[in-house]
Amino acid sequence: MHFLDSITLPSDLSIHSEVIDVRSPSEFAIDHIPGAINIPVLNDEERVKVGTLYNESPFEARKLGAGLISANASNALAGHFADKELDYNPLLYCWRGGMRSRSLTHILSSIGFKAHLLIGGYRSFRKFVVDDLNRMLTETPLELTVLSGLTGVGKTRMLHSLQKRGEQILDLEGLANHKGSLLGSPQVGVQPSQKQFETRLWNALQSHDPQKKVWTEAESNRIGNVHCPPVLWKKLSQSKLIELKLPIAERCVLLREDYPHFCENPAALIELLEVLKRLRGDKQVSQWQEQIANADWEAFLQSILVDHYDLSYRKPTDQKSIYSPPVAELTVESASPEAYESGAEKLVGLCI
Repeated sequence: MHFLDSITLPSDLSIHSEVIDVRSPSEFAIDHIPGAINIPVLNDEERVKVGTLYNESPFEARKLGAGLISANASNALAGHFADKELDYNPLLYCWRGGMRSRSLTHILSSIGFKAHLLIGGYRSFRKFVVDDLNRMLTETPLELTVLSGLTGVGKTRMLHSLQKRGEQILDLEGLANHKGSLLGSPQVGVQPSQKQFETRLWNALQSHDPQKKVWTEAESNRIGNVHCPPVLWKKLSQSKLIELKLPIAERCVLLREDYPHFCENPAALIELLEVLKRLRGDKQVSQWQEQIANADWEAFLQSILVDHYDLSYRKPTDQKSIYSPPVAELTVESASPEAYESGAEKLVGLCI
């Protein structure tokens, strides 16, 4: 059996045919090594059974666990591993490199595959991610340039336009699968757990050249249900800020393009706005709901921007803002892709 003592570089993972997480589906969903596939040797129900029995009799629990693992391994051999060649060299891990991953690694090695076991399992990987994220954000010359601006000015669009020009970006909302506001819940999939968000953040940053600028956007500490790690939050507060501006009419156009599901399901939007009554009052929210019911989208969008989001926007000059005052401003002419491509060119040309 081959062992990998610890992860020291991302390249440690790329030398393997596959990275296999043998934990239960629910454990895998919370977080996993990027690119890993899930081949559980115990499913969620079986894991609970073994764990419950272990409290009564560790010996009986090990017997039950061994039988279940053997049956699941047999199914995997007849399925996923059936077409693997002799040079197949997977890396396997479970929670801490215990019975689950050792059992399947031993079976694969006995066949002749060059199976490796990650000693310390996911727990060691998690520690590595936390430590390496801290290192990248504090001990390297990595420079973040932050785009700020009112809701609907297209900060994320600008990031993607910069990326098309070959610039490095850090799309925090994309990593969090949330647009960072009341209306920003994901329409596809779910938000990652906090651990998975941090793994995605690490994975994105470790692929960047720390000698070159990385563009990102100003965020609140929380993005939906996840929060920025303190080390990133501090880095954002120390970064240069550029404020984007977009005419109000074009901001409305952008919102309609970015949130088409609300036009398709106005009832859901009407219900969602109920939570704003404590902040904006019954009269204002009722007016918004009436505008939505009447499909008066232009009036609604302009009002929700001016009478809610703009009032909530914390300018960099506010005392409670963590961000420094902007070093430059850029007005985008319209919500069109061409306008953002032109804006990205101007941003790169600023050489700030």
